[in-house]
Amino acid sequence: MNVRLSEMNLPRFPLLSDDEMSELLIKAQAGDKQARERLINCNLRLVFNLVQRFANRGYEIEDLFQIGTIGLIKAIDKFDTNYNVKFSTYAVPMIIGEIRRFLRDDNPVKVSRSLKETAYKVNKCRDTLTKELGREPKISEIAEILDIEVEDIVAALEAVQTPTSIHETLYQDDGDPIYVLDQLTKDSDEEAHWFDKLALKEILNKLPVKEREVLLLRFFQDKTQTEVAETVGLSQVQVSRIERQALRRIKNLLNQESSIS
Repeated sequence: MNVRLSEMNLPRFPLLSDDEMSELLIKAQAGDKQARERLINCNLRLVFNLVQRFANRGYEIEDLFQIGTIGLIKAIDKFDTNYNVKFSTYAVPMIIGEIRRFLRDDNPVKVSRSLKETAYKVNKCRDTLTKELGREPKISEIAEILDIEVEDIVAALEAVQTPTSIHETLYQDDGDPIYVLDQLTKDSDEEAHWFDKLALKEILNKLPVKEREVLLLRFFQDKTQTEVAETVGLSQVQVSRIERQALRRIKNLLNQESSIS
């Protein structure tokens, strides 16, 4: 069910430039109600585009739109303008999270953890087989690989309603796409660290490929310099030098962003 903006009688506001967005965010967070209202109005299209993905869930699209707008308002209030990150990149997970919480809390049917885990394994296996076979795999083929009864697979998929690939694109603007996988978190307190992780990702993406690879292996996979050297095919001395260069480069990038802000 695709609903148009005109059908919801939403006012049309122009898209804001990055500079306009930053200026309004600063004013809104300082208590300027007009700036806050303009930010909300100019980002309603973003909310609307995301809400469309939750159609056919048994809820009126207008109701979900209102919930999504709450997520937008929270994003406006919490966004840290000191980070060199697009507002939309921060707002999308906030809007989606608000809608998902509403759907989860309002749903009277509780799906057991075992069914959710089975459905997750099935979807992951199906994605892998689709790439290998070049076609949609049969349930019997998935059942054979996972050693799960066909009936159990069907029950799990039905219990979680519409299965989706963890690599489905939720939203994409001028930057990298945001996937379903990016929204999978363990607890609500994970949200408190999400923005810092996003800023770190932005910094790492600015590093040369080799430096980024070494840092990911060293500090995200907890490998020693010797283990990293074996993985990338370099000597331990070379890895040590690359690591120092990368950390020095990150420090310089952070200092540059601090001076700009």
